[in-house]
Amino acid sequence: MTLETLDDLFAMTENLPPLRVGIVCAEQEAVLETVRDAKARRLIKPLLIGDPDKIAEKADRIGFAVDPDTVAAAWSEEQAAATGSGLLGGGGVDALMKGYIHTDVFMKALLSTSANLRLPGRRVSHVFIADIPAYPRLLAVTDAAVNIAPDLTGKMQILQNAIDVMHGIGVDRPKAAVLSAIETVNVLIESTTDAAALAVMARRGQIKGADVDGPLAFDNAVSIKAAEVKGLVSPVAGVADIVLTPDLVSGNILAKNLEYLAGATLAGLVVGLKAPVVLSSRADPPPARLAALALARMLAPPKPQSVLRPAPDDFDDEPDDCCAPMPEDACFPKTGA
Repeated sequence: MTLETLDDLFAMTENLPPLRVGIVCAEQEAVLETVRDAKARRLIKPLLIGDPDKIAEKADRIGFAVDPDTVAAAWSEEQAAATGSGLLGGGGVDALMKGYIHTDVFMKALLSTSANLRLPGRRVSHVFIADIPAYPRLLAVTDAAVNIAPDLTGKMQILQNAIDVMHGIGVDRPKAAVLSAIETVNVLIESTTDAAALAVMARRGQIKGADVDGPLAFDNAVSIKAAEVKGLVSPVAGVADIVLTPDLVSGNILAKNLEYLAGATLAGLVVGLKAPVVLSSRADPPPARLAALALARMLAPPKPQSVLRPAPDDFDDEPDDCCAPMPEDACFPKTGA
């Protein structure tokens, strides 16, 4: 199945029961407007985490009647993040959404050992699902927010996460393009050798459930004409459902270019945990936030998982930014860590 727009995704959620979502630091009008609209569409049953008085004040401003029983009190970012991760780990909610909170504080709570949200052998990564007016299908962009400079093994795990997301929204065998600046292997450009290795790994079953090809430049990944001009014969070229970027910087630049210059709507999730997490930016428009909640609804609840592997809990050097760059051992803890 091919999904053309995010409206297709919304249509797939119409007959699903609302998702129990904890909104961490909900005391912002834009956040509450998203919650109000998502609740009206029966996407979610919200639990608002934050300062009750501020939440009530902001909700009154937008005409949103908040039941006090749906508010979990927290008076700092750290307390709100710990409350949210605890509820998610304990089954009190099915998913989390980042509200008006710094991303590093939010992610630290999610990745801490005490949260019990990590999956054994799974890397944490981020996936944007982009609805691009000029492209005839939804496009997954990964990783634009969490993994800074993944090696070959990291890229394999990030790509598998994105493939699993596409399976979760009904794309049975997505086509994944591993991006670089060129479409030929050049030993001086590591992303080309990694891309070629990933393509072989997919053919031999180390990456499952997708057609994978690379290296491909972005034009060759999304334009049949560009691929034909360059003489590329590939099951992926021109029709990619997923693009795997070489690193966080290139992924973030690509995603923001699609949003601000190509009119794309981006629905972003953190995946690889026990449950999906909506990692919204304060600059995200309401349609993007709603689409991310619809995406979370399609991917939750996750299948039962075993006890998590402990993860390091040292995040002192994390930058504070609009994305969530994480040190390597936070995204994928080493064996025995």
